[in-house]
Amino acid sequence: MLNLSVLLEDAARETPDRDALVFGDMRLSYSFVNSVADQVANLLRARGVGPGDKIALSSPNLPYFPMVYYGALKAGAVVVPLNVLLKPREIAYHLADSDAKAFFCFEGTPELPLGEMGHAGFEQAAACEHFFLLPASLSTTESPIEGAELFWAALADQPAAFEPEPTEATDTAVIIYTSGTTGQPKGAELSHGNLLMNAMVDDTLFARTLHDTSLVTLPLFHIFGQTCVLNVGFYRRATLVLQPRFDAAQAIELMVKEKVNIFAGVPTMYWGLLTADASPEDVEAIRANLRVAVSGGSALPMEVLKGFKEKFGLDVLEGYGLSETSPVASFNRPDRPTKAGSIGLPVWGVEMKLIDDDWKDVEGEGPGEIAVRGHNIMKGYYKRPDATAAAMRDGWFRTGDVARRDDEGYYFIIDRSKDMIIRGGYNVYPRELEEVLMTHPQVSLAAVVGVPHESHGEEIKAYVIRVPDAALTEDELVAWGKEQFANYKYPRIVEFRDELPMTATGKILKRELR
Repeated sequence: MLNLSVLLEDAARETPDRDALVFGDMRLSYSFVNSVADQVANLLRARGVGPGDKIALSSPNLPYFPMVYYGALKAGAVVVPLNVLLKPREIAYHLADSDAKAFFCFEGTPELPLGEMGHAGFEQAAACEHFFLLPASLSTTESPIEGAELFWAALADQPAAFEPEPTEATDTAVIIYTSGTTGQPKGAELSHGNLLMNAMVDDTLFARTLHDTSLVTLPLFHIFGQTCVLNVGFYRRATLVLQPRFDAAQAIELMVKEKVNIFAGVPTMYWGLLTADASPEDVEAIRANLRVAVSGGSALPMEVLKGFKEKFGLDVLEGYGLSETSPVASFNRPDRPTKAGSIGLPVWGVEMKLIDDDWKDVEGEGPGEIAVRGHNIMKGYYKRPDATAAAMRDGWFRTGDVARRDDEGYYFIIDRSKDMIIRGGYNVYPRELEEVLMTHPQVSLAAVVGVPHESHGEEIKAYVIRVPDAALTEDELVAWGKEQFANYKYPRIVEFRDELPMTATGKILKRELR
């Protein structure tokens, strides 16, 4: 038996009274988090949810996330974390595509009514049977959404003890949705073994203290935050300080107050910490406590890397991975020289190589496409055998990322997969946007590309050909897109053109648009 929930179970046995989660004035022990997770598992069992059933979860970085995440795993269910910025149309797609049987969704705020949007998506997904609302206030006794069952009310009669369902290392634990150039997002199936091994290997990449404290600002619904912060943190019996949405000034305040010694983020977060107006006393306090800083998601600009070390006295260690690799595949290990601009060396138990379009090995420096093999590789894309076969061969997964390799085996990314855009650490694939944009009655053709942006890395730009005599404006199309897409996805910039550059076969030349 191997169930990923052992990370919480073991920590609750060994350090029951230690703070597992800190959120505002709330400090929750490992034993408490484990008891609520047990109630979640009992609730699922009582509602007919069993091993292998899919459980969707939409929650920012709140105590609810680990409670439901590990509770579902204890029940033998498969967790399907959803981006909290998805709109009803997108939520309905994810619920239906994943065959979700139950959906736990945070109520949200007036500015971001996650519960309303989640319930609207749930009502469009006929096969999803249960909707549990995670209330914003513990004092809430009546559901603000008609037909939505309150989480705490549902747990009220459930026992606070549960024997985890026996699962095999190869059983699916989590389905992480990742977009592709074929349009609709597809779910990468990650096993209990994938995720536990990746957490254990990540744990070896930097030394422990007797009691680590980590700031959790990476979204836990994303595989980077889920593995490298939540799972690794619980494996270490660390205290996790939750920040639902990154704000540099608040992050600095939390780092000082809680004496945070581990921070993981995407480059825009490091840029935010570097440019934030922090007092000399706060900077000195962070310098005294922070001993590990990890970056991923996209390349960290050299000026940010140098500036962070100068301000906070610490090298930022960069790594590389994808949803399909659980995620960590390579890392700039502290026991080896760190090379600026490099994604480092393959981690233990993982191989990397460069290949060409025909899967043939590329020798020497390259360039070539990165292929990865090891304990971290997904089982495949859920219900998509063709997409799985195209991405995997003989245990190797082709990433689509082009890199070069130096004579010491360090890898350096030089281009990204296909036309993918990385905006603020989130992956955005143009084709999905293009297909929806072209459903607008005044849009004839659309091409979406990423353009450089100071704080977000890239911004999303749409080149659009309007239908004849259309009067559609940029502001109107941007506003329409905002209604259709998650907040990180919709194009902020629109340029109308009479024609787009194309090849002889009619393929849009996006490199010319860029």
